[in-house]
Amino acid sequence: MAVPQSQIQYVKECPDHAGDIDALLTHAFGPGRFAKAAERLREGNQPIQDMCFVALDRNSIIASVRFWPVDIGDDAALLLGPLAVDPARRGAGIGIKLMEKTLEIGHQLGHRTVILVGDEPYYARVGFTMAKRGSISLPGPVDPLRILWRDLTGQTKQQVRGRVSVPRGTNP
Repeated sequence: MAVPQSQIQYVKECPDHAGDIDALLTHAFGPGRFAKAAERLREGNQPIQDMCFVALDRNSIIASVRFWPVDIGDDAALLLGPLAVDPARRGAGIGIKLMEKTLEIGHQLGHRTVILVGDEPYYARVGFTMAKRGSISLPGPVDPLRILWRDLTGQTKQQVRGRVSVPRGTNP
């Protein structure tokens, strides 16, 4: 039975959520998630805690999103992902609501650019567009049609360009 959106709580991720988030990610994506190019940008990196949120239904995690600091060339940016919604709950707008909330927080915190690897028709609902082919490259193979970006300021008409990397000084 579907739970009304009004009964779902969207809260900041806390350390106690780690095990449930890992289980959700495994259920949603399987072990293949560790082979993806975006995972190279999470290794040795630390998520931005103020932007990592979960969706709770009766205190059970049904969705999760994290954001990571990255550089695109010389410009600071954010990497969105993973965004996971319990497969039994997909299609109810939970992932969209989670992104709307966290992208607004990113804007309030002064972040300018967010990138991700995903399906444009889904992420376009929260303002993402396909990166100009060849303008952004990730470490490892990735379908260039799945590299998406969004400007959080509403002012930038030209996207950043360059290779995406973990910011200097982030790796241990």
